[in-house]
Formats: sequence, C-alpha cells, structure tokens
Amino acid sequence: MRTSVPAALAALAIGLSVPFAQAQAAHAAASIFLETNPSTTPAGDEVALRASCDDNLKSATVTSGLFGTVTVKPHFGFLTATVTVPARTRPGDYHLDLRCPDGGKTASTTLHVVAKVEPVRGPATGGGGMAPGRQAPALIGGGLAVLAAGLVLGGFALRRRRLG
Repeated sequence: MRTSVPAALAALAIGLSVPFAQAQAAHAAASIFLETNPSTTPAGDEVALRASCDDNLKSATVTSGLFGTVTVKPHFGFLTATVTVPARTRPGDYHLDLRCPDGGKTASTTLHVVAKVEPVRGPATGGGGMAPGRQAPALIGGGLAVLAAGLVLGGFALRRRRLG
C-alpha cells in the first residue's frame, strides 16, 4: 500500500499537533492556582495568599471556613492578599477555595494550623545565664581579689627595682 507524500505530511502534522494541544491545555490548567505562605502556621499568625487566574488583572475571591471570604487583588502579575488566622483557631487542616472572576475556574489548597506554643524560658546554651545557683557574685569577688593581688605584687616589684 502506497501513500502519497501530501497525505503522509498531513498525518505527520496531525500527529505532532496532538501533544502540543495537550501541553497547552495542561499549561492553562497549571496557570490557575492558589497557594499559602507559609503552608503551616500557628493560630494568630499572618498568612500570605498568592493566586493566579487566566486574567490576573481582575480581583478574585478566596473562601474558607477559617477566615470567611477575602478578595485577592492584582499585584506584580499575581493575585495576592494577607490574612490573619484567628487566635482561637483549633489545630487542623483548613480548605481554601479560589474563585476566578469568570466564575467557572477554581483552585484550592490546604492550610495547616498548629497550636501556638510559647516557650517558658530560653534555651540552655551553656553560657551559664540559665544555670541554677547563680555564682556571679563569687566569680566577681574572686576576680577583684586576683586583680588586687596583682597590683600589690606589681608595686613591690617596681619598688624593689628602684632600690636595688
């Protein structure tokens, strides 16, 4: 069976165009996203939202049971906003939904909220400041005694040199 050159070229062109069309569709789907920074945060802290729709010149909305509805506005080619996680939020995973201005395109992400833990005291780094039984007065007194003894001995050494 023989095929003509134009038919073979047409089949080749169609065969090559399919992967490119699929790649463009995947790129368009990847251009719609919603992300948080950081993705894990303690209750009471701020979280930056960054999103993208097909048209990043129009505002979109992000909705969550955590903070309600927030408008993300165009900023340097992305849609951005900053939200504060309520201080009384229980630790867990919270779902965030982006709705683009055209109404049909959406994206979602998960924000992980952890318990806020305040340290009771600083780390024991070996400097002695956190050590029990402060010994600073004894060390200061000992240092002053050594300094005084050095001055007295230095005075005797100078006097002996002059006399002798």
